[in-house]
Amino acid sequence: MERKEKSISPNNNRNTQKRKRKVNNQEVKKEKKTVNNRSIKAKKENNEFNFKKEKLKIIPLGGIQEIGKNITVFEYEDDIVIVDCGLAFPEDDMLGIDLVIPDFSYLEKNQEKIRGLVITHGHEDHIGAIPYLLQKINVPIYATKLTAGLISHKLEEHRLLKSTKLKIVNQGQTITLGKIRVEFIRSCHSIPDAVALAIHTPAGTVVHTGDFKIDYTPIDDEKMDFGRLAELGNKGVLALMSDSTNSERKGYTMSESTVGEVFDKLFFNCTKRIVVATFASNVHRVQQIVNSAVANKRKIAVCGRSMINMINTAIELGYIDVPKNVFIDIDMIKNYTDEQLVIITTGSQGETMSALTRMAAGEHKKVSITSNDLVIISANPIPGNEKYVAKVIDDLMKIGAEVVYSSLEDIHVSGHACQEEQKLMLSLIRPKYFIPVHGEYRQLIAHSETAKKVGIKPENIFLTTNGRILELNENEASLTGSVPFGKIMVDGLGVGDVGNIVLRDRQHLSQDGLIIVVMSMDSSTGEIVAGPDVISRGFVYVRESENLMEELKKMLREEVHKLEENGVRDWATIKSKLKDSLRDYIFAKTKRNPMILPIIMEV
Repeated sequence: MERKEKSISPNNNRNTQKRKRKVNNQEVKKEKKTVNNRSIKAKKENNEFNFKKEKLKIIPLGGIQEIGKNITVFEYEDDIVIVDCGLAFPEDDMLGIDLVIPDFSYLEKNQEKIRGLVITHGHEDHIGAIPYLLQKINVPIYATKLTAGLISHKLEEHRLLKSTKLKIVNQGQTITLGKIRVEFIRSCHSIPDAVALAIHTPAGTVVHTGDFKIDYTPIDDEKMDFGRLAELGNKGVLALMSDSTNSERKGYTMSESTVGEVFDKLFFNCTKRIVVATFASNVHRVQQIVNSAVANKRKIAVCGRSMINMINTAIELGYIDVPKNVFIDIDMIKNYTDEQLVIITTGSQGETMSALTRMAAGEHKKVSITSNDLVIISANPIPGNEKYVAKVIDDLMKIGAEVVYSSLEDIHVSGHACQEEQKLMLSLIRPKYFIPVHGEYRQLIAHSETAKKVGIKPENIFLTTNGRILELNENEASLTGSVPFGKIMVDGLGVGDVGNIVLRDRQHLSQDGLIIVVMSMDSSTGEIVAGPDVISRGFVYVRESENLMEELKKMLREEVHKLEENGVRDWATIKSKLKDSLRDYIFAKTKRNPMILPIIMEV
């Protein structure tokens, strides 16, 4: 049987070649696609590898293992965001010092990286050092309305308002500062417009609570935004930095509204003039004083510059609700009877120059305390101020005034969270890492113990110190190096010109006094031409110690004579020898060690 061969036409041959080319092209495209996919995958993996290397740096420059001076640096790659910039008040051994501010050296060195200064609320320990930072670095500031109003007053005093970019943000708003986004979350504290911060970075989100308490019945009805905090917790929070001020106290902080009930009770049917001392910054407390005064048909006068500034700003911005003509000038109080008046004043901490302290001492020019005054001290003494507050209370009672303070009535509540509130914050946020802040060492320890109770792993809790760098991302966190930090002391107009040596001299002078020796000597022979004269300040009363002064002069002449016989002509050596001899002689005679300052004039 013959097999029929299929005839192949030229057209069929061309079609076959086209099909082959199409298949080849498809295979090439497929291969290219595979190569591209591999390349994209490799790039993605490479980027993920690089991302893992990048860490967020958290550097506190103040506020750790201390109260006040709060400032924290958040640094990611070439972007820096600063949170708060506060001051601290001087300790007892800082003689003559007005304020203590953080060391800004690290920020000065890295000022080209700084994208903004973000403020949590308007207390001095969070905003007080801003003018001193702005004198070194011009940085934009982001704050809520009342906080910005208080900052603007400070900048005006320092003549920095015109040159500073001060931007008002709303609670719930998010701003972008380089690769870092900062979200302002409504919080609750003893001053309105307080916020917590969610700091979003490529390395993860850090929640900074600022100062907070959990108040379910706040005066302004602005409750903490629990929903947003819980939402952040569900999404995953890298680290939580939380207020530790009340971490040693069990239970809950009472609501601010409970103080209003006590005011109402004290004001009701009271026939005396009422004087209330409280923190100038506690706007909610002032509102409750206003409410009780209005309900009892009393006029209100205000004492103390900081209190006047705060109340004026709060009324101007709508944070204090008060009918017209309730506030009167302090000079007008003589036109009203005692039962028609309330005076709101500063001085709840017994500060030396405060209005209440001067009233108690009978030195206030406008207000004289009498036995027909009810004085309410609506604050707890800050640790270290107890003796000053006690003295003011004693002085007021000696005049005959009735004094109500925290030991007698619940006329103060804290603005900081206790342990149960801290547990709630930790449970809402559920952070991977926990960093207790804003407290002394014992308070940071107590807060870390609370964190362990709600399930935070001990190895994920970082008790850091000022200046230490904490580097972290989703995979790891560790304390690495450190940056310059410290306390810069402000004395009058001088910033940083008083250091430990000057303080040591002031301490020496305050404890032992000063002796100045003045004499004139012949430059060629080394003989005493005039003197020596011995001047004493804070050492002994000269009239009652004439014999001692004469003995000192005699001893100095003998020492100079010895030096002359030994051929000593170097003025520095003579001064040093006389100083040492005089110190030894005085100590042998009196067991005292005054500062000795020899002044030798060459003739």
